[in-house]
Amino acid sequence: MASSTTSRIFVVGGTGAQGLPVISALVADRKYTVRALSRDSTSRRAKALLGLGNVSIVEGTFADEAVLREGFRGCDGAYINIDGFNTGEKTEIYWAIRSYEIAIEEGIQFFVYGNLDYALKKSGYDSRFRAGHYDGKGRIGEWILTQNQTNKDRMGAAVFTTGPYMEMAISAMTPMSPMVEDGILTWRVPLGSGAVPHVALDDCGYYARWLFDNAERANGMDLEVAIEHVGYQKLAEAFEKVTGHPARYIDTDLDTYWNGALRMAAALPAGYNADINDKSTMSFRDNFTGFWNVWKHGVIQRDYALLDEIHPNRIRSVEAWLRREDQLGRALGKGSLWERVQPENLYKSPPLLKLSEDGRKGRL
Repeated sequence: MASSTTSRIFVVGGTGAQGLPVISALVADRKYTVRALSRDSTSRRAKALLGLGNVSIVEGTFADEAVLREGFRGCDGAYINIDGFNTGEKTEIYWAIRSYEIAIEEGIQFFVYGNLDYALKKSGYDSRFRAGHYDGKGRIGEWILTQNQTNKDRMGAAVFTTGPYMEMAISAMTPMSPMVEDGILTWRVPLGSGAVPHVALDDCGYYARWLFDNAERANGMDLEVAIEHVGYQKLAEAFEKVTGHPARYIDTDLDTYWNGALRMAAALPAGYNADINDKSTMSFRDNFTGFWNVWKHGVIQRDYALLDEIHPNRIRSVEAWLRREDQLGRALGKGSLWERVQPENLYKSPPLLKLSEDGRKGRL
């Protein structure tokens, strides 16, 4: 990898749930300047990025080579996290490849790819575990690391593999949104005795910053992160301990799950700009059935000892995360966790996930 220090980073996915804390961490001490891509520079999320300082916005879409070149040009770093819920699996694969290729051509020195686990491969290619928004990224993550074996002296690259955000378990309009039933916070999900390697969004900012700060070590690395593997019985017990209010997990079969709050989305394409008549396109139901099977059957693992080394102050348990979230919410005037999960508050807050805020609409 070229020895020049990375200072100006082009970010794709900056207005997403992960992008906001990543950019915040990159510009916190003004070591890095960020150029972020947004389809709408006047949006709430784009304005929030500009408010951080050391951030500029390029308006356009990643599905446009001219826009990608404009974004990369003059930068020496890149953080690319393509929205697969916009593109669908097939289109995401194409534009992720082109992003990497154009980045090399435009002189990027260090390239970080926002990744998810190649769960289908990790399951031994068992299609019960196929989730397009995971496998689409996972295939490219492996492809980038293979390309890097040849290109690492010209452009370093790292893969940053995350997972379901811990925040999704206390937010509206996610696959694991809770509901208050008879005064009890309740998660009804098809997890069995499995566990989800949930990721804290603030930790994503730390890890992404670490990759750029330690580019020589990170070159060729797949940094796979999580708080811990969170069983939902454990989640409920931790919620009760932190808040003093009752919570429970009810294991739910898939048919019941899909006849619940997500029934209206089940037949839609997982990527809203994908063609449901294209046989490569997964429906929302098929995609997230594979997603839950991955966690239920323990397909994904993490090296927590490595994460302890890289991030000594990381959040290590769901209870610690809930306790911190409760304290932060109170300090910000959002109320306690128990207050925040009440229906009248849960659905009043801005959506955590960008596709929910966009109403599953927007140009490719």
